[in-house]
Amino acid sequence: MSHTSINQSIIAPSPVQVSFEFSPPKTEEAEVALWSAIRRLEPLAPAFVSVTYGAGGSTRERTHATVKRIVEETTLHPAAHLTCVAASRGEIDDIVRAYWDAGIRHIVALRGDMPGISGPYQPHTQGYQSTPELIAGIRRIAPFEVSVSFYPERHPDSSSLQHDIELLKLKMDAGATRALGQFCFDNTINARFRDAAAKAGIDIPIVPGLMPATNFNGVVRMATKIGASIPEWLASAYQGLDDDAETRRILAAAVLAEQVRELRTHGFEQFHFYTLNQANLTYAACRILGIRPKDLT
Repeated sequence: MSHTSINQSIIAPSPVQVSFEFSPPKTEEAEVALWSAIRRLEPLAPAFVSVTYGAGGSTRERTHATVKRIVEETTLHPAAHLTCVAASRGEIDDIVRAYWDAGIRHIVALRGDMPGISGPYQPHTQGYQSTPELIAGIRRIAPFEVSVSFYPERHPDSSSLQHDIELLKLKMDAGATRALGQFCFDNTINARFRDAAAKAGIDIPIVPGLMPATNFNGVVRMATKIGASIPEWLASAYQGLDDDAETRRILAAAVLAEQVRELRTHGFEQFHFYTLNQANLTYAACRILGIRPKDLT
């Protein structure tokens, strides 16, 4: 096989859009790691980067500080996560206005988890009662771009996948412009959700979420919390590698490369990467997608 045919079989054609998700740092060491990841990925010119918001609004100030610094110090377009939990409408509206004043023009609107991620969801008595209400409130204040989430395998609190699709339609009708998927390792599940959403009249982009992680045990813990399945072949591939970090890195890169390639064959052109504030695997996947660094000078 020639080098040309190898390249054509591995490197996906452009154009595609990517976005990256970061978490606000909790320590000085984490701050250094976050900004190392941001600088590594910045030349790839993603459509946007999002910054998460802890359960019960626990990272509110750090999220605001991080997105503000991204606006001031980088060429990136940050999106701040915002949830309904543990805050009144007035408090949330003040946060939204502060984001706009800081130059942020994109919000990822979420229901959110209760403090400590424990117990069933309870809306604040004086707060927004649902994500569609939150979206409408955001759009009343300023013309933000608003992204929302979807769970391709059903939200763990939902009665059915159909309920999730109906809720996504309400989010779109309230002003959402994009749906970002929770991570999922089965590409056919993402495709089925997209097709069901389209059948329900949802015409905003459905963007698969990808988890480029080498810590497989950590991924399993996260998957258990969100109701995501771990394919047997994937668990088998990582079996016995707990003390072999280098092989885990190679395996994670191979799995991610295959996933983005297959998602392209399903017609997806936008991808959201959960970076875990680590850049190398996401960077490699973007190169496979045909994305090259931009000259920032």
